[in-house]
Amino acid sequence: MRSRGAGTRTQLTKLEELLRELRVEEVMTRRLVSVSGDFTMAQVKELLRKHRISGVPVLEGEALVGVVSIEDVTRALEQGEMGAKVRDRMSREVITVFADEPAVEAVKRFAHTKVGRLPVLDRGGKVVGILTPGDPVGRAFRVMDLRYREQEQQRWQQKGLGLEDLLGEGASLVLRFRVQGEDFAGAGKASVQAKRVLGRLGLDPGAVRRATIAAYEAEMNLIIHTRGGELTLEATPHSVVVEAVDKGPGIVDVEQALQPGFSTAPEWVCEMGFGAGMGLNNIQSCADEFEIESEVGRGTRVRAVVHLSQSGRKDRLNR
Repeated sequence: MRSRGAGTRTQLTKLEELLRELRVEEVMTRRLVSVSGDFTMAQVKELLRKHRISGVPVLEGEALVGVVSIEDVTRALEQGEMGAKVRDRMSREVITVFADEPAVEAVKRFAHTKVGRLPVLDRGGKVVGILTPGDPVGRAFRVMDLRYREQEQQRWQQKGLGLEDLLGEGASLVLRFRVQGEDFAGAGKASVQAKRVLGRLGLDPGAVRRATIAAYEAEMNLIIHTRGGELTLEATPHSVVVEAVDKGPGIVDVEQALQPGFSTAPEWVCEMGFGAGMGLNNIQSCADEFEIESEVGRGTRVRAVVHLSQSGRKDRLNR
């Protein structure tokens, strides 16, 4: 089954791009304030006031067993139970995020769950930090400022260079990445590497941004929905082509899969905060040309073409 269409251009900011590149461990707060189940609610109230925070994780040893928030304290106060133990008043269903996940996945988790904090775990289950809704964006802005200063120092190295200058007339550069299914620890690494390479070629920054976001979404689809496959980006002086190919299981209804919010991700993947059903739609939105072919039992090929700004090329060549 095949579907074609020209994607609608969207305003994709450098902030959104950076949140896909940064890992949670780079934006989280490492100084962890926590309590045990033996704390009283009155002690929690004083701890929250002292540190000016709205909630803390509850640990037994190094194991995360719950969270207690200012809302829990308020209810205990209203019910005259400030002497109650934390273990009797805490929330036991804790939404978490892994330290090595892309920061953008934490942002999505905040949006979907409306929680006020996310304990950050390493892959061994140990709490290594805490994340609040404002952390990813705040840290990303600081990183953007640092990178801007670094880029200003290196700008002279990039003046006047384009793909034709580096490789010759009519040249193209092809990047290929093998992506393993269910490799959430490696999520986003291929698209981040591609962004760094494309960014050094002097191509239209807006087009590179759209291409690498499409690559990120395609990479995540390979991880979430398939047994793995290949992600390819081909850069020419006129376009960047993003292509993802897998060997199954294939898509039953392509048109339905293109609808925002539709997802076939397993429940355990959704519980991790992935599989929101926006991947293919986001790829289509980033692309000037979009094509998807899929056959159940054989696999899927997704192709997105992002055109480079010719005026942008002239400006760079005339600097």
